[in-house]
Amino acid sequence: MRLLEAVAAHEDGAPAKQLAREAGLALPTAYHLLRTLTHEGYLRREKGVFVFGAAAERLTSSGAQHHRRTMVGDVLAHWRDAIGVPVYFAIYRDGEVEVVDIADTPGSPAVEEWADFRQTAHAHAIGQCLLSQLDEDTKRDHLSRYPVQSITPYSVRDDRALLRRLSGMGRMQPVVERQEYALGTVCAAVPITAGTTAATLAISLPVHQADRLLPAVRELQSDVGRKLATLAFSISI
Repeated sequence: MRLLEAVAAHEDGAPAKQLAREAGLALPTAYHLLRTLTHEGYLRREKGVFVFGAAAERLTSSGAQHHRRTMVGDVLAHWRDAIGVPVYFAIYRDGEVEVVDIADTPGSPAVEEWADFRQTAHAHAIGQCLLSQLDEDTKRDHLSRYPVQSITPYSVRDDRALLRRLSGMGRMQPVVERQEYALGTVCAAVPITAGTTAATLAISLPVHQADRLLPAVRELQSDVGRKLATLAFSISI
């Protein structure tokens, strides 16, 4: 993403060495990423400089929203089918939890949103994972608008307990939630680094399949890197 931002700053393109310097990347890393982005059509090389390719231009066209939603949906469907669980993709944007897309099946349905996800971030893995990535002031601002309330017997009880839990979460470690949002359901979410935006991928399972939760989320986490570019574009556009 930093390389693409660097390309965007040069109307007539820029050479690899300049882009690497501006993106703060080692030159070999920049070369590797530039080749990948060129192969995927997001960049093209003209007379020794890199400029945006057709894939990037499609993402900024009038049909970008539909296009990127389709791309994200395809990625989530891949994981849904490969791991056999509902998969969710969410971001924290403009002070709100935003579930971008969900992939599930009739035999393995997503959790029903019986209480507004935006107002109950403290109670589900998606929200806890997103909140854990925010700075302290932003966390407290969110909680001032959406105070903690117990919505099941397993929910966190108050703001102080939630903040204590969030501060103890390891960086880039899965967040696990057991029946805190919906009785009979366990969930896990993994944080995604995409620029400055907090984002997460999550899965859910019936509580009687709770032993599958951690292996499934680790399988998801191990594969995230290969699909990260698609998710990052959906965040940035």
